[in-house]
This record gives sequence, C-alpha cells and structure tokens, in this order.
Amino acid sequence: MQQVPRIASRLRGLAMAELPPTYLAPSLHPSVTLSAIQSSSFSSTASVGANPRRDKSKNRGVSAINRTGPRTPFTVSRWPLPKPVSPEDMQPRETNPNHGLWAFFPPNREALPTPAYDNAHGRPWTIQELREKSWEDLHGLWHVCVRERNRIVTSDFERERIQAGYGQYESQERDRVIRSTMKNIKHVLRERWYAWEDASRMYKRGYRPENFYGLDDVEVEQESNGVAQGKEQ
Repeated sequence: MQQVPRIASRLRGLAMAELPPTYLAPSLHPSVTLSAIQSSSFSSTASVGANPRRDKSKNRGVSAINRTGPRTPFTVSRWPLPKPVSPEDMQPRETNPNHGLWAFFPPNREALPTPAYDNAHGRPWTIQELREKSWEDLHGLWHVCVRERNRIVTSDFERERIQAGYGQYESQERDRVIRSTMKNIKHVLRERWYAWEDASRMYKRGYRPENFYGLDDVEVEQESNGVAQGKEQ
C-alpha cells in the first residue's frame, strides 16, 4: 500500500490507457475520486432573521384577563377593544309572555310539574277516530304530541337533576299515552299513503271513475251538465 502514492507520483503524466486497472489502483484514476460538494439542509420555512419584527412568543395575542397585548402592533390595534358592560349599567329587557320556549314548561311555568298535573290526562286517540280527521288535524295533533313529549323530557331531566324522588310514574304514564297516539297517527297516515299508491297505479293502467258509473248516474250527470250550460247561455 505504500507503493501506491509513489506510483501515482511517477505516472502522473501518463495517459489513462497506461495506468493500471481501477480495481488494482483506484486512487490513480481521477474519475473515481469524489469531489467535495457543498450541501445545506433544505427548509421551506423562511428564516426567522428575515423578519425582525416577528413576535417569537408562543403566547402572543390579547388577553382579557391579564390585559396584555402583542408586542408587534397589528392593523386592528388602532381601534380600542370593547369593554364588558356591568349588570348595573345594562338596560332591562322585556320578556315575551307568549314565547315559544314556554311550551317546554307546564301552564304554571314552573320548572317541575306536580304529579297531579301529569296524571290529569285521558286515553290515547284510537285509529278509528283518527281516520275521520283531515291532514291538517293530524299534523296539528302530531305537533301537539311532540311538544308535550319535549315538556315531559324537560321535566324528567329537572327531576333527575334535583333528585326530587316523586312524579316519575305519572310522567311515564303520560308519555306512554302520547306515544300510543303518535303510533296511531302514523298508522293512519300509512294507510292513506298505501291508498294513494293504489289509486295512482290504477290511474296509470287506464282506470277512470266515469267509466264505471251506472246508467242512472250518467243520465243524472248529463242532465246536470245540460242545465249548467243553459244557465250559461
């Protein structure tokens, strides 16, 4: 190994063809030697020194408790910050006695109804009774049931929060009656939906009610149409 530098100094001016093979003397071949390459770490973030006005604090911002602001002024610093108003300086607000949120409370507007109030209810609506109601009546009754169930849930939550220890049975019975009524309403609406589907299917197949009238009905209808036309003339 000590002869390699000596051979390299002697054969410095020789051609590449006269040099020994690369695997015997790799140091004599300049193509094998690696040149020093200047490298630096890559970063997509700008240097902190490029912006000397940058706030390096991790807790920069406005604190309403400590009344501290950022060291670097922002564009919004020209306007003063709003200050909270004390309760003594606030103007009294008038509440609406007919506000919709009162529907979540009993008529006496107490947080917790009495067991006598929850127990004062009737039976659920039957399916036969609901079949005679219109669409508007069914939707109105459904809305009343939903509102009453919301009131019951609000009362149950308050009863559990204060651990009253009474009124749970009456509340559950009232909720059971309401849920039974809502179940019957859905049953009637489902019947009407099926009836509408059958009628729509029959109409698409060519069914027309006037084709199935009796002769007497057709004559009566023609006479009524003739009388109506005579009045128009």
